[in-house]
Amino acid sequence: MTNLQELSISTEAAENVRRIISQYPADKKKSALLPVLHIVQNETEGWLTINTMDNVAKLLEITPIEVYEVATFYSMYHIEPVGKHVIEVCQTGPCMICGSEKLVHYLEKKLGILVGQTTPDGMFTLKTVECLGACGYAPMFQIGETYYENLTEEKVDQILDSLLSATSSNI
Repeated sequence: MTNLQELSISTEAAENVRRIISQYPADKKKSALLPVLHIVQNETEGWLTINTMDNVAKLLEITPIEVYEVATFYSMYHIEPVGKHVIEVCQTGPCMICGSEKLVHYLEKKLGILVGQTTPDGMFTLKTVECLGACGYAPMFQIGETYYENLTEEKVDQILDSLLSATSSNI
């Protein structure tokens, strides 16, 4: 079993990881994988390195491939560096019918990047994802834990401007 220090996370995060693992029987530590990955990702600049995933595997006494499978399957985990704000545009049927493809093209043009890329200033990463469960409010995207629904180009501009001004006021 790996030492939590190998994960390079804060003392508070390490305590949270210990607490989560303790909620499962010793032979079922793998059940803690999703919440542990969330904690570790939040502590490591928003993405998971191979080394970090290997250390999570050791901690939970599972194989590295079991961690890689989860980290690459779920869109909430990032295995490459991402921007401060990850824009996840829903691309499933209802959102596509309501204009998510047009929204993606608008974002690509506005941000000067393609899907899967990060702006040069490190502020935004643009991703497309499968269903975010807000079909009645399409088109929509998620940034962090916030859903933005019934999007138009004007609403997108307001959201991005708001995020930029919030970031500049925190400097």
